[in-house]
Amino acid sequence: MDYSTRSVAGRQKVIRREAPVAWWKRRKEDSSPKSGDQKSGGPSDALADRMEPSEQLRLLEAVLMVVNEPISARHLAGLLGFPDPTAVRTAVIELNGRYDQAARAYRIEEVAGGLQILTRKQFALWLRRTGSVPTEQILSSGMLETLAIIAYRQPVVRAELEAIRGVGCDEVLRQLIQRDFVRVCGRDEDLGRPFLYETTKTFLKVFGLQSIENLPRFQKILQAESEIASRIRNTLTDQASES
Repeated sequence: MDYSTRSVAGRQKVIRREAPVAWWKRRKEDSSPKSGDQKSGGPSDALADRMEPSEQLRLLEAVLMVVNEPISARHLAGLLGFPDPTAVRTAVIELNGRYDQAARAYRIEEVAGGLQILTRKQFALWLRRTGSVPTEQILSSGMLETLAIIAYRQPVVRAELEAIRGVGCDEVLRQLIQRDFVRVCGRDEDLGRPFLYETTKTFLKVFGLQSIENLPRFQKILQAESEIASRIRNTLTDQASES
């Protein structure tokens, strides 16, 4: 636990800071009824200090149920009076534990840099049949290839994309931008100052990624491909020697 100060009405006020997990446990313990305890009734500096932990959990759940887009833990912390984003994530862990225990059809997931309540994957097919959720976007092999290059090499210019793929990318880029998977993020400093392209938040949401850092490491993919090819060669060699 550490202390800092801030100015309040011209005076220095001591602010006690706790680790998020310790803060959450203390809030739960302080809220349990004790003999002889009386609430102070004085004004609070944070919304969290005026709420029971269980009430704050329900409020967090309510906010996540009504938002249509992922909302960052930092934004939620400021909105609901949590001490910091880590404390929000600690509360999310507790909520998800309750959902898992009760076998709920949904969980709170971290996606596209934020938090959102999502239904579990096993219900996707049935939910699509209701027509209440968007159908899957089908991407051609050329679009997937271009999208993968941009994801791993962003920001990237069109000339680099075409050099890697060996074909023109005008139409593919247009479709990816139209579907909000890719956007223009600036201009390169090379001759002609061509556009730079990068992936969008929609890309992260559709592919279930919290951030670009969650992409599978390219070297690991190459290593896996090499191991598979080696196993195939060894199997073919063994079969040939047996015959």
